Amino acid sequence: MFVDLQKSGIKGFLLTGETLLFKMDQQNHSCHYNESMGFFYNNTGANDQWDKTLLTLVQVVGSLFCCFILVSNAMVIAAVITNKRFHYPFYYLLANLAASDFLAGIAYVYLMFNTGEVSRKLTVKEYFIRQGLLDISLSASLANLLVIALERYISVMNWRVHSNLTKRRVTLLIVLVWGISIFMGAVPSLGWNCICNLSDCSQLAPIFSRSYLIFWSASNLVLFLVIVAIYTRIYTYVKKKTAILSPHTSGSINRKRTPIKLIKTVMVVLGAFVICWTPGLVVLLMDGLKCERCNVMKSKQVLLLLAVLNSVMNPCIYSYKDEEMWTTFKNLMRCIGNGTRRQRSTRANSRPLSSGQDTGNSIRTSEETKNEDQDMIKT
Repeated sequence: MFVDLQKSGIKGFLLTGETLLFKMDQQNHSCHYNESMGFFYNNTGANDQWDKTLLTLVQVVGSLFCCFILVSNAMVIAAVITNKRFHYPFYYLLANLAASDFLAGIAYVYLMFNTGEVSRKLTVKEYFIRQGLLDISLSASLANLLVIALERYISVMNWRVHSNLTKRRVTLLIVLVWGISIFMGAVPSLGWNCICNLSDCSQLAPIFSRSYLIFWSASNLVLFLVIVAIYTRIYTYVKKKTAILSPHTSGSINRKRTPIKLIKTVMVVLGAFVICWTPGLVVLLMDGLKCERCNVMKSKQVLLLLAVLNSVMNPCIYSYKDEEMWTTFKNLMRCIGNGTRRQRSTRANSRPLSSGQDTGNSIRTSEETKNEDQDMIKT
């Protein structure tokens, strides 16, 4: 009888253990769309707390940087539109790269004011919007750099300043870039997430699955290598071609230095992009591989600062490396300044004119009253 009781006790213990495991597995694989982000942060053990002073400083300085990003990249787009010398495929794609940086500025503003303690109060939908804007801007920047690299490769291999791509093809490329970027940014919200599988959640993005982070970071790093390989090929070809042509065509080779300048501009932009984004992509890859020793949350703030700096640097590179771009910037600023001055002068002139008219009318009325008084005295 004692043995039967013992067996029944062991059997009951096993049943309760199986019940607990079943409940834990059911809870792990049930979907949590209605939970706030605090639930997912607690699930991964991610600490996204900021010191209030540091957060205020980041928001103030970051807002200034973002204002510069928005204004400067808008000026790049305006320069390409207004200056007919920029109506070529390379500059259209460069303007599209500026548009992706412009979107990045908007994404950084939304991120800065929805981080720290505020991020725990976000809904799943709001968090997808926050991360989606960043992912779309990064995908658009990288896709633009790849398309520009291909455009430069076509032009340089034909030893031309600009490629013979038509406006229609360039437009289709720009539409394709944004289509792919929007799709890549929307992939987590479309289902590749860990909302229904909490054990697969990452630390840096608590509702993104680790498999998605591995795919995202690895694919971007591979694209980096492809773009660098294209420019390495372009650089070696240009150097070899220049060495062959320089002894024979010293006069005409000067006219061919323009594509080399454009290549240098894009290579500096690419170098800044790789330096600013490679650490972040490596950290995302480590988080996706579940590297517990890496302490990925510690470097999150530095990686955000690097990302913001990249969008700040690009307009500065355009204006520094391209004299025509800088001249167009100055002309645009003069036009804006002249426009504001004209508005001020018209407003200032309109006020005295109205007052002058009033004074003229008052003088006339006073003269008329004086004449009437004199007539009264005469009578």
